[in-house]
Amino acid sequence: MAANKASPAAFQAGAPMLRVHDLRTSILKPASFSLSAGEAIAVRGPSGAGKTLLLRAVADLDPNEGLVTLDGRDRSTMPGPEWRRLVGYVPAEPGWWADTVGEHFGDWTSALALVRDLGFPNETKAWPITRLSTGERLRLALVRALMMRPGVLLLDEPTAALDIASVAAVESLIKARMRMGLAVLWVTHDAEQAKRVAHRLLVVEAGQVREEAPEWTIISP
Repeated sequence: MAANKASPAAFQAGAPMLRVHDLRTSILKPASFSLSAGEAIAVRGPSGAGKTLLLRAVADLDPNEGLVTLDGRDRSTMPGPEWRRLVGYVPAEPGWWADTVGEHFGDWTSALALVRDLGFPNETKAWPITRLSTGERLRLALVRALMMRPGVLLLDEPTAALDIASVAAVESLIKARMRMGLAVLWVTHDAEQAKRVAHRLLVVEAGQVREEAPEWTIISP
């Protein structure tokens, strides 16, 4: 509910952590916005509008132009793997390259708390990837990303295939990390979810990115 949300002004008062200026691709038109520590921006728009392209451009996974900085550091001065450790990206269809879940984690013991938070038992480590549902893959990919301790997290519909309880678990986990300073750019088709998790709203239509003032930031006294 809106009344339970942190005041967006409290986050916008600080210096932005992530700055994006005139970011563009062959399809994505120049986009500019900033994201502060502890803040979430919801990204909404019709299918095929360019929401995933925006996340991939920020993560520097596709050819793009424009200035992107993190804590004042220009993205172009960092190796790609370092940038993507600091600015983590969880795609709608995460990749898996080994046979079992545990092989995708450098330190399963450290991951266990997050794994349990998202409703998995301890023995998940031995599960073959082939037994995972789409929703389970999404949740475990989120754990993988959080284990890298990013400053910014780019989420592409991370709860699209989840039941209500799993959606709540994911939102609770991300909110807890936001209270510790994590900044989030969250693509969602769910307007109610945007209200629950985000302080601001970006709308993407036909490759055009614009910021809108969402109605949930207007709270009556």
